[in-house]
Amino acid sequence: MRPTSVLVGSQRLLCVFVSVCVPAVLASLPHALPWHVSCPVRCVCQIKPWFSPDSAYHEAPTVDCNDLLLTKLPLPIPPNTHTLLLQSNLLSELDIAVLHGLPNLTDLDLSQNRFSQVKKITQSSSLSSLLSLHVEENHLTHLPEASFSSLPALQELFLSHNNLHSIAPGAFNGLDFLLRLHINNNRLTTVEPQWFRALPRLEVLMLGGNPVEALPERGFLALKSLRSLVLGGMGLRGLAEKALEGLDRLESLSFYDNLLTKVPTQALKRVPGLKFLDLNKNRIKLIETGDFRDMIHLKELGLNNMEELVSIEKAALENLPELTKLEITNNPHLSYIHPEAFLQLSRLESLMLNSNSLSALHKHVMLSLPSLQEVSLHSNPLRCDCLFHWATEEASHFHIERDTKTDTQMAHTVRFIQPQATLCSEPPELRARRVREVSSREMAASCLPMIPTSSLPFYVGVKEGGKLVLHCRALADPQPEIYWVTPSGLKLGPALSLASKGLRGTCLPTSKGFNHTSTSSMSTKPVRDRIPCIPFKHYRVLPEGTLEITKITPSEAGLYTCVAENILGADTRTVTVGVRRKERKRKRAMAANLNVFPLFRSDVRLEVRELGEHYAILYWQHGHNHHSTRLSWQAIYSNAHMPTYTTRILAGTQSFNLTHLQAETFYRVCLHLGISEGTKHVSRRSRESRKPQCVSFRTKDIPESQPSLQLSPELTSTAVTLLLLAFILLLLAGQVWDTELSEGVGKFRSSPLQDITCPKALIINQKTEGSNKHLP
Repeated sequence: MRPTSVLVGSQRLLCVFVSVCVPAVLASLPHALPWHVSCPVRCVCQIKPWFSPDSAYHEAPTVDCNDLLLTKLPLPIPPNTHTLLLQSNLLSELDIAVLHGLPNLTDLDLSQNRFSQVKKITQSSSLSSLLSLHVEENHLTHLPEASFSSLPALQELFLSHNNLHSIAPGAFNGLDFLLRLHINNNRLTTVEPQWFRALPRLEVLMLGGNPVEALPERGFLALKSLRSLVLGGMGLRGLAEKALEGLDRLESLSFYDNLLTKVPTQALKRVPGLKFLDLNKNRIKLIETGDFRDMIHLKELGLNNMEELVSIEKAALENLPELTKLEITNNPHLSYIHPEAFLQLSRLESLMLNSNSLSALHKHVMLSLPSLQEVSLHSNPLRCDCLFHWATEEASHFHIERDTKTDTQMAHTVRFIQPQATLCSEPPELRARRVREVSSREMAASCLPMIPTSSLPFYVGVKEGGKLVLHCRALADPQPEIYWVTPSGLKLGPALSLASKGLRGTCLPTSKGFNHTSTSSMSTKPVRDRIPCIPFKHYRVLPEGTLEITKITPSEAGLYTCVAENILGADTRTVTVGVRRKERKRKRAMAANLNVFPLFRSDVRLEVRELGEHYAILYWQHGHNHHSTRLSWQAIYSNAHMPTYTTRILAGTQSFNLTHLQAETFYRVCLHLGISEGTKHVSRRSRESRKPQCVSFRTKDIPESQPSLQLSPELTSTAVTLLLLAFILLLLAGQVWDTELSEGVGKFRSSPLQDITCPKALIINQKTEGSNKHLP
């Protein structure tokens, strides 16, 4: 389903009667009736249906002279002509005598001609009955004072697609009944409030397509009746807080194809009755908390075709009780929707999210929409794991509603739009499977963090002294924590403790680092030390994962790494930041042959901090963030070649707990420092500095056995069985010996405990000897 623009929505709103009733009326009427009059040569004269701007139906005698390459008005035009169509001709002026003879002329179409001055159209005669005038696609450059004063009844004026670069303050004087004004797609660079003072009844204003970068405050204050305003394609970069003040009756508003980088929240609050809002095709990166809060009459919202949109934050859409349709489609970098992004949208029925970069849609999003009927998720790289259990066929009735009348619960089904195209992209074993056909048993019970590749660019350039903003988002279960590692190796996380103290900044941990197990870094269970944080106001990490650096310096250029981590594992993404020096400093830097991106330090040293029988705690310290850091280790035997194990090290980590080692064994461990993927040409010295740092050690011996012999579980069970058998045999043998030797050896009869001692030792010696032949 393709999203409809708000422009179409506004026209549908204003012409609701037409859109509903006209088809039924036209079905019962012939398309055109013959009009038996003397018609101009090559023109067509018919009686056609016609609707006035206020949707009143008329049977209009129509003279159609379109596309005839006329240079003057054709003759004879019937006196009772209602509609005169002269589109796509070569007219540059009108004959006064001809127009004087048309007292009933209501609709005049002069579009796509050669008029360069509006007076050549309007000063020829007073057309007191004219309601609609089309002059689009001509050569008009200026509208003088009282340009349309001879058209007192005019209700529609079309001036779009001309070359208008100036309009006199009183150009529209005399148009007291004008309802629709189209001046879009001209060359206007400003919007003057004086233009609209003569238009108290204007309902529709089309201003889009003019190169206007800013709107004046209270520029539309005189338009008390305006219901639809289209400001698309103007180059607007922002909106003043009072730019829309006075538009109390405005219902439809379009900012399509502008340069807005933020939702103009404060300006929108001045439009309390807004029902349709179009923000499609802007440069908005984040839909932030509270951007659309308390727009209580909003029914439809479009956030489509945004090249830079990456995230919809917590409570971005909150308390929109009338919203029924939400379109967020065709945003190639939108990879994150907060689980609580939509709050109190009690009437939302249609949620369009197709053709984005979403890997998942959290079940809390769905549960927060009690009236949802359909959702569109096709053409997304969907990750079919624990976050998508709600979307499986057996869980399709996940939505539970309570009937207040009967006080019972009812299952509520949400329909997938284009379910055949809603496919899994991950994991590999479920790739290309339809989401609705995958059972919850096939999906993982928990989810590793994953930072979408589209959420961060490969390179970001910023001017020295400017502000750097990097957005990193990740979804997982449990919800991951996000921190950043700077090129200098600093680890930065959200400063939750600082917020309570009223400080602005981020959490800067000490150098204790992280401990990891020895398995793959993508599936390990990192244990974060509870480290105290100190204020660091130069950097700021927001709770959702955005890194902000104010007044950045060239020394802070380099590789920045975002790490998303939960108890199951972690994921990382890197971005290279370049800082453009100021002109003077740039020349000095070039003269001194300085490199903006620092090379890797060669003084990285790998150390063993603690050793045990089965573990070794390693530590290293380096002053720069590296693109790819790995740790490899290998057991060393003189008579065998042992395999080498390797694991990826998260950025910013400076310690590692290597576990599952063998006791009394020599190991060689190496730390490999990687480089950025974009670095192709490096010096010989820098290559040498990136040689792996290695260390060898021997794990501790197993402590000497205690008097009680320690046996393995298998050996213990076998020994116990043999001991029981031996005990039974000895008892039987003892009875025989008592009978046969009662006379000869009575003095040397052994106690039961002494009888068991020797056989027990023999059995243990046999078992030990069989298990290890090298032991004495």
